[in-house]
Amino acid sequence: MVTVVDTVTNADARAQRPRHPEKQKNVDTPMKRKPAWVRVKAPGFSPVYRETQDVVRSNKLVTVCEEAGCPNIGECWSKKHASFMILGDTCTRACAFCNVRTGMPGPIDPDEPKGIGEAVAAMGLDHVVITSVDRDDLADGGARHFADVIHAICTRSPETTIEILTPDFLRKEGALEIVVEAKPDVFNHNLETVPSNYLKVRPGARYFHSIRLLQRAKELDPTIFTKSGIMVGLGEERNEVLQLMDDLRSADVDFLTIGQYLQPTRKHHPVIDFITPGAFKGYEQIAYAKGFLKVSASPLTRSSHHAGEDFRDLKAARLARDGKTAKA
Repeated sequence: MVTVVDTVTNADARAQRPRHPEKQKNVDTPMKRKPAWVRVKAPGFSPVYRETQDVVRSNKLVTVCEEAGCPNIGECWSKKHASFMILGDTCTRACAFCNVRTGMPGPIDPDEPKGIGEAVAAMGLDHVVITSVDRDDLADGGARHFADVIHAICTRSPETTIEILTPDFLRKEGALEIVVEAKPDVFNHNLETVPSNYLKVRPGARYFHSIRLLQRAKELDPTIFTKSGIMVGLGEERNEVLQLMDDLRSADVDFLTIGQYLQPTRKHHPVIDFITPGAFKGYEQIAYAKGFLKVSASPLTRSSHHAGEDFRDLKAARLARDGKTAKA
């Protein structure tokens, strides 16, 4: 099921509407007190943080760092790391865990690829992450726009490596091919949770379609790195997480991220469990044993956190597996 909610066209009225109109009917759920290992300090607003913020604002860009309320924004922006969210700030789906605005999106900004290309150049990024909202309203799900953004970055910053975190392009024939043909370095699509949770946590998606999307990306371009991530603490069983790892390895996925789910508001899905750092370490060890080239598993792990450093590790791991050495 895909939830599409109409919104008003008047800008002032739109600004006043609920961020998640479809969740207003939900019963308020108490928000559990976070244990010490998932608490982070508020952003320090360092000069570099402000500089990153200025680049984002001057190019009229949207970041998933802000829209999804990422707990790592202070650290990342103070290092000039930002994950850009394309295709607007409004998602056509209503996942129970997500803090991104939902509703009927506006038209695509044709100048967005150019603005992102300029921002990446201005920030001097070695590695950039591009993600998006779901755009079920578009015939290609936004695939051509993803390709345009990739090309714009390559034109302005040819040495920058590009990681994309895409929606599932459900029922969008040919969309994946458009994106992979644009030659991103990393193709990331998150499973988000185990299949038993999909109806209540990710109702607009299909678990095995997502597995097949990742598998198909590697079939289209065997040189591409593939990546996926999940949240834990949503009521999943440990054995379900281990089975999910096997499903991803059967699709030849290279990189797995596992992080703690944090409830954005009382209207969102509750946190069922706070997973201990020791349990995350256990998941990491098992995932490496199953053959992933790179694993990031910790309470504060997010898909794009430390993405540049992780990409370097990923390349080195592939070279080591293939019996090669990196060029100096």
